[in-house]
Amino acid sequence: MMTERDDALKAWLATEAAKLGFDPESMAPASSDAGFRRYFRVTRSGGGTYIVMDAPPAHENLPAFIRVQKLMKEAGLNVPEIHAVNLESGFAVISDLGHETFLDVLNEENAAKLMDAATTALVKWQTATRPGVLPPYDRAVLTREMELFPEWYVKRHCGVEWDAKHQKWWEMSREAILKVNLADPVVYVHRDFMPRNLMMSDPLPGVLDFQDALEGPITYDIASLLRDAFISWNESFVLDITIRYWEKARKAGLPVPTDFGAFYRSVEFMGLQRHLKVLGIFARINYRDGKPKYLADTPRFMKYARQTAGRYVELSPLKHLLDELAGVRESAGYTF
Repeated sequence: MMTERDDALKAWLATEAAKLGFDPESMAPASSDAGFRRYFRVTRSGGGTYIVMDAPPAHENLPAFIRVQKLMKEAGLNVPEIHAVNLESGFAVISDLGHETFLDVLNEENAAKLMDAATTALVKWQTATRPGVLPPYDRAVLTREMELFPEWYVKRHCGVEWDAKHQKWWEMSREAILKVNLADPVVYVHRDFMPRNLMMSDPLPGVLDFQDALEGPITYDIASLLRDAFISWNESFVLDITIRYWEKARKAGLPVPTDFGAFYRSVEFMGLQRHLKVLGIFARINYRDGKPKYLADTPRFMKYARQTAGRYVELSPLKHLLDELAGVRESAGYTF
């Protein structure tokens, strides 16, 4: 069923088609998104395709996409070229980086090669950091993200109301995590640097979904890459790739600790902040936005969070909270 926005997009594309040489009638869905963005693929007259992005201004930030695209291109990353933009409506035509993501093709044979390409791109992005260019990924933002967990996952999804004791455990845990996160040096942060947003493109990788980039903890993107929502690796592989990234970062002069053990601890705490945020986000996407498919991946994040919390004594209160929640879900016959 066509909406007014669909009509507006088709009308705009009709005006751009002659300039860029594509068939507006060839438009077909290109991918789904957890947010409000939509992507379509159109066929170019001389062969090849473009991607059409629909980013409703009330919900999505197209100017931020354009700003970060410029920064990433200057840093030497393979990002989509922007061929046409309508900021008022939130429409854009961008280059097509291909049909396959890293997530589509990753296996035991190619994982090391693809992760090597990903960490090389990540170091390029981080070494391009110029202070004050991107908004800060500071205490306020990190805290707001973590609070999605008790609001949406604990209360709404699990149906659990924490008493004063549990609330105190949560606050202790949150502050322990933030203390480590905020001690990290700050660099440019993609914020969703994971196999689903890395494309099988030449050169590897094509990088997508970067519009939410901020300046924040150097551990964030490597934690995103290796503790992903949609794929799990054994711990030895995660450790190996993290070491290789750390070595590249040191060689590039990035401000990582000289002691790998200290760095890995920071990566674990940063990953935990992200796991808790994503559990909240996936629950919110289900209950607020009517997109239930992401809930199927919550067991992976609960496993990550429980394992990490169990490794550090200062996270014992969080381990108790997570174990209790898991018990509630299991007793009710749920797997997530």
